[in-house]
Amino acid sequence: MAEEARKRERFISPLVGRWVKDYPIIVGGRGAVLIDIDGKEYIDAFGPHSATSVGHGHPEVIKAIKDQADRLGFMTVDFATLPQLELAELLAGIAPGDLRRCYFLNGGAEAVESALLIARKASGKREVIALYGAFHGRTYGARSLLGWSKPYKMGMSGLLGQGGVLHTPGYYCYRCSLGLEYPNCGLQCAKMIDEVITYASVGDVGAFIAEPIQGTAGNIPAPDGYFKEVKKILDANGILFIDDEVITGFGKTGEMFAADLYSVKPDIMTLAKGISGGLPLSCTICTEKVAEHLQAFDYFTTWGGNPVACAQSIAAIKVIQKERLVENAEKVGSYFLKRLKEISGSHRLIGDVRGKGLLIGVELVKDQETKEPAVEESLRLRVEGLKRGVILPAGLGWRKNTIRLSPPLCITIEQVDRVVEAIDEGLKEIEE
Repeated sequence: MAEEARKRERFISPLVGRWVKDYPIIVGGRGAVLIDIDGKEYIDAFGPHSATSVGHGHPEVIKAIKDQADRLGFMTVDFATLPQLELAELLAGIAPGDLRRCYFLNGGAEAVESALLIARKASGKREVIALYGAFHGRTYGARSLLGWSKPYKMGMSGLLGQGGVLHTPGYYCYRCSLGLEYPNCGLQCAKMIDEVITYASVGDVGAFIAEPIQGTAGNIPAPDGYFKEVKKILDANGILFIDDEVITGFGKTGEMFAADLYSVKPDIMTLAKGISGGLPLSCTICTEKVAEHLQAFDYFTTWGGNPVACAQSIAAIKVIQKERLVENAEKVGSYFLKRLKEISGSHRLIGDVRGKGLLIGVELVKDQETKEPAVEESLRLRVEGLKRGVILPAGLGWRKNTIRLSPPLCITIEQVDRVVEAIDEGLKEIEE
């Protein structure tokens, strides 16, 4: 691996995140297992940023890619392609509520950019409400929605001139910014949206955007009842709900979409990552009522809806359905959460264990009373995981102290046991 490591150091941008100093070079994978250049296998508890929905190297997905590449590898969105039409119909059939009209793009941030434009055109209003702790991408408009300042917004005052973005407390129950405790809080964080409309806006709020589970913040699920309360406020004020399911979509939460988990119907939904199981693809899907306000070339992207990526997406969604991977995520995810809570009592570093399905956050703290983030310890756990043959997404979340578990939907109980064992042993090593 020496030659490859030299190339990595010489040619790969320092902007690329480094897991550890000598991180493995991945050359293959099957299911929930990745293989490095030396032949060592790792259980993938990362599911690279929730993008590998059906796991690595699924034969039906690979076949779909090859077959479509033989027929047509590229066409711009000026013309529809057969995979694009089939995928749009498939998404309309499984999407929550009345979502029907699809616009295909390349990545999650771009889907959010188009959702902002669509919402502003459809509502005729400019202001957008986002949450503390939110992450919706790193492009101009998406970064304006960011609910965290460091390091993503620091030094950018005046550059984030998207304007009209208002922030309200999020649903981070472990670190409630309102100093309350669920369920006795009465979902005050949701009710605060009404106060933002009343006191902070200029009476021009057109949309509210939220992740049903805040992924980048540390896999933080909304408490039960939160989105029902939010939707009541939005409907009473004629405000559109943009449901950002870039991370939560396609089975990760134990439902096909997290909107189903929380029994809420969005007006616009953004999809990416797990939509294709690996290739760059995203989608902004909206209701007919919203879509009727749009015109050709309101938004355009040359590479959006690539026919090969759409073919892969169709195959991945059919695999999810055929192999009952949503049900597997709910079953295995519940077991995963149970096992992690069982070991939490043995570790002074574990402050909080939370999640839905296979989106789980384990927050590490130096002191369980003060909740001081255990950043160094969390970063060390990455190394301990690699030693034990597990890719552990530790050192993540806004405070860099959370294990953001998001394995492929196909992970097994036996593989989960090995991941929990690696966390347990790794923390013991660090705590000692």
